[in-house]
Order: sequence, then C-alpha cells, then structure tokens
Amino acid sequence: MVNQSSPMGFLLLGFSEHPALERTLFMVVSTSYLLTLVGNTLIILLSVLDPRLHSPMYFFLSNLSFLDLCFTTSCVPQMLINLWGPKKTISFLGCSVQLFIFLSLGTTECILLTVMAFDRYVAVCQPLHYATIIHPRLCWQLASVAWVIGLVESVVQIPSTLRLPFCPHRQVDDFVCEVPALIRLSCGDTSYNEIQWLFLIFVSYGAITRAVLRINSAKGRRKAFGTCSSHLTVVTLFYSSVIAVYLQPKNPYAQERGKFFSLFYAVGTPLLNPLVYTLRNKEVTRAFRRLLGKEMGRMG
Repeated sequence: MVNQSSPMGFLLLGFSEHPALERTLFMVVSTSYLLTLVGNTLIILLSVLDPRLHSPMYFFLSNLSFLDLCFTTSCVPQMLINLWGPKKTISFLGCSVQLFIFLSLGTTECILLTVMAFDRYVAVCQPLHYATIIHPRLCWQLASVAWVIGLVESVVQIPSTLRLPFCPHRQVDDFVCEVPALIRLSCGDTSYNEIQWLFLIFVSYGAITRAVLRINSAKGRRKAFGTCSSHLTVVTLFYSSVIAVYLQPKNPYAQERGKFFSLFYAVGTPLLNPLVYTLRNKEVTRAFRRLLGKEMGRMG
C-alpha cells in the first residue's frame, strides 16, 4: 500500500474491490495487447513495403497505427501490473510521465483523425484534383502538425493538472494516470479540447454527406460512402469512448462504468482500428496476400 501521507505517489484503485474480475481482465487485456501489436505492425509494414499502398490514405493510416502502438504501450504494462497483483502504486514521476505520453498521443490521435477526415473529404468532393491537393509534402506537413500539437497540448496542460490540490488519500479511481481520473481528485474540466476536435470532424463529414447527396447515380453514392465508411467507423469508436470517459457524470456508478470505457479507449480502440481498415479494405487484403506470396516464394 502507498504511504497515504506521502506527496510523491498515487494509489491506482482500478477494480481492486473485485479480485476475480481483475484476473479475467488481465487475460483479456494481455491478449488484446498482443493482437494490437501484430495488427498495427502489419499495417505499417504493408504501407511501407507494398508500392500500391504508397498513397496519402495509407500514409496517414500507418501514422495512426504507429500512434496506436505507442498509445497502448504507454498504458497497458501499468494496467497489467495493476490487474495482476497487490502492487497498485505509482510514483509521482511515473504518473507524470504516463500522463504526459497519454495526453500527448490522445490529442495527436484526435487531430490525425481530423486530418484523415479532410483527406477523405477531398477524395470525395474533389476527386479530379485529389493528387494535386493532397501531395506528399502536404501529407508530411499535416502529420507533423498533428504530432507537434499533441506534444504542445501535453506540455501546456500537464503542469496545470499536476499542480491541482489533490485530496490527501491520493487514490486514483482508475487503472492509469489520465486527466479525468486526476481531476476527480480535485476540480476542473478538460472536455473542451475533445469536443472541439469532435466538432471539426463532424463538420468535415457534414461536407462529405452534402457532396455525396449531390451525386446523381445510386452506384456513385455507394462508392463515395464506401470510401469513408472505414474511417467513420474508427472515428465513432474512438470518440464515443473518449466522450464516455471525459464527460461522465460525477457519481460512483458513472465512475465505475467509466473504468470500462477507459479500458476500451486504451485497449479496444487500438485493437479494432486495424481490423476495421483491413476487413473492409480490399487493397490492404490484397497487399497482405501479395506479401504472403512473396514470403512463401522465398521459402520454396
């Protein structure tokens, strides 16, 4: 147990009141983490090795996969330690580092999803000018902006969060150190940034829907919606879990339910992203088959 009077550590409660559930979640999180590593690494390899996937869409997708790898790795090890044994403490420095990485990568993902929505918007609304507008240099610039803003957001927000007057018991009612859990130890509200990026994405998709509805043929409309369906699914998964975590009511039942949303936000979304893009995308499936064919050819 952590020294309750020490200002240098936190006690991560998690599901400590339900030991049997912790064992089950340990197995689920471990398996999900391994599948996340395999799925996202595979997408990055396919995007790099297959020349047919050297396009803006897959450039951003590989960025998203790399981000998901970093994001889930920043929290899952601590989560597994919390679920497996009685040691549920984390030092102030460890909490600070985890909070910095978690918020930086989370913000970067919000912006990157917005960038990907813009890419899909141009693909649908300006198909003849797509290659001219979304050129390689712009792709690198947009991806760089997403990572830099995530870093800046974390640098600006983390110090103010860590300076909050925490309650003496210093018990974080979560698996990891993240902003909502620490704010519940004190006061404050950080939901504005998440709502802002959510608004930007839905504005972009509002424009997409308007453009698609102007297409006369039913076949053309289906093709346009098919272009955006995978990304829209990923956006829905990510933001629904983020909103559930960041905008939950302040009552015990909501906080207990919020832990499951936090778990899905940290583990489930990075696992499902590669599945959504590969299962619904024939180009990725074909690239995977081509890669397997080359490897089998070498073995033969």
